[in-house]
Amino acid sequence: MAIKEIALIGEPILRKKSRLLDPEEIHHAETQECINDMIETMHRAHGAGIAANQIFSPRRICVIEVNNNPRYPYKPNIPLTVLINPQITLIGSETFENYEGCLSVPNLRGRVTRHCEIKIEAFDRAGHKIENVIKGITAGTYQHEIDHLDGKLFVDRVKDPTSLCTWEAFKKYNEEDVEKEVKTIVQRWGE
Repeated sequence: MAIKEIALIGEPILRKKSRLLDPEEIHHAETQECINDMIETMHRAHGAGIAANQIFSPRRICVIEVNNNPRYPYKPNIPLTVLINPQITLIGSETFENYEGCLSVPNLRGRVTRHCEIKIEAFDRAGHKIENVIKGITAGTYQHEIDHLDGKLFVDRVKDPTSLCTWEAFKKYNEEDVEKEVKTIVQRWGE
């Protein structure tokens, strides 16, 4: 396992759609090493998730984990989840807004609209099929990571550019309100 350099906004790989893996590739040592590197890099950077293209690998893989994350203290915990070739289906039309940040866009937050409920289909790192319905704030985290695999960054989804702020300004002016908003979303949709 190794901590990898994180691609920053402006790197062309972040704007390209990641390639699907052939199911046999999942078991290749190179794929498993990439997953390990993603996890280690995400942990070191205190990310809530990371996509393979963020470490300069164009594979359709992302990992997600929230465990009392200092960058997102208001987010519900999510166990370590590896998604290979994920496909997302939006369920219903209800949405919520929340501030997002990104390891590839350091020191910037902005309000993004996400769907409250999604269906995720993917393979795990052992090649087993995953099919789950994800709700609430957690659904937003999944959507953010899968956006990466489609060549999108959260800044592309910010409708009101006046919501963009630095990490320090977010903590000073917005974090308390976001914590209240998250509690409301969790009460309605669960974690």
